[in-house]
Amino acid sequence: MHAALAGPLLAALLATARARPQPPDAGQCRPPGSQRDLNSFLWTIRRDPPAYLFGTIHVPYTRVWDFIPDNSKAAFQASARVYFELDLTDPYTISALASCQLLPHGENLQDVLPRELYWRLKRHLDYVKLMMPSWMTPAQRGKGLYADYLFNAIAGNWERKRPVWVMLMVNSLTETDVRSRGVPVLDLYLAQRAEKMKKSTGAVERVEEQCHPLNGLNFSQVLFALNQTLLQHESVRAGSLQAPYTTEDLIKHYNCGDLNAVIFNHDTSQLPNFINTTLPPHEQVTAQEIDSYFRQELIYKRNERMGKRVMTLLQENEDKICFFAFGAGHFLGNNTVIDVLRQAGLEVEHTPAGQTIRRLEAA
Repeated sequence: MHAALAGPLLAALLATARARPQPPDAGQCRPPGSQRDLNSFLWTIRRDPPAYLFGTIHVPYTRVWDFIPDNSKAAFQASARVYFELDLTDPYTISALASCQLLPHGENLQDVLPRELYWRLKRHLDYVKLMMPSWMTPAQRGKGLYADYLFNAIAGNWERKRPVWVMLMVNSLTETDVRSRGVPVLDLYLAQRAEKMKKSTGAVERVEEQCHPLNGLNFSQVLFALNQTLLQHESVRAGSLQAPYTTEDLIKHYNCGDLNAVIFNHDTSQLPNFINTTLPPHEQVTAQEIDSYFRQELIYKRNERMGKRVMTLLQENEDKICFFAFGAGHFLGNNTVIDVLRQAGLEVEHTPAGQTIRRLEAA
């Protein structure tokens, strides 16, 4: 499987842009004058030897690498054990993800979706396929990536997928995201580096634990979500909508913005934002229900589980420096992984960019 398509759940196959492409420099900010000025997503768990928590985002690593502080890189370097949300280099993870997305009993989307919604979806995907060659960059072509290959890698087999996964797939088929394919996302890049450096790697979650909550949304909510997603993309095509959260916004916040939990929670759950004031009241209610369901299932419950597994791994590796790289949204906002660890009595502190990391060799 192509490197850009392996990775954490949804980041594997889906990116986070919500709609209209941004100008290429929207995610840029001035290179900082010193390390001290950088935004830090590193936390230290105080023990001997220390352990580290590092917040990633699911975007091509090349867009953020130069803005990651040296001390975060030093903490990674010094670690003997590196843990991710999922085992990003394991073929089972990729195949489990693919099968989790399929409709049961060999059904097709055409069998389950209302006729009009199905045809709107097909029209939109035909449009994307048509546009794909013009969206691709010379660099992608230079690497031998073809539009047809890329379309099939992202959208192939869409007729067999559950509607909730098709909705997420539609969100990843934007010009901005297509242009960034072919470069590993930050998590995957770290996993590949860890392997090269012969570090011991592992995961704190199984695909099923990330996947089942998505499949647990009820059918009327899924139809609402798919319809809203298509409406959003159709409006973007018509030129009447600017999307609320784009990949470029995400990169900008990560590189030079604040630690904004709202934006990073969207990256963590990989979901579009359905709540907007133009919806009629009953649809507002549905949007709120979906939002709180996913917040509960994809953020809070996962944070609880991930926090407990971090503690188990720390106990099993008392003499080793451990490095945990999860989506930044798991460390920001309410009921975070950090909250779970602190409630259990661990001392966790944010590590600013200028602070020195003990130069211990990976033990």
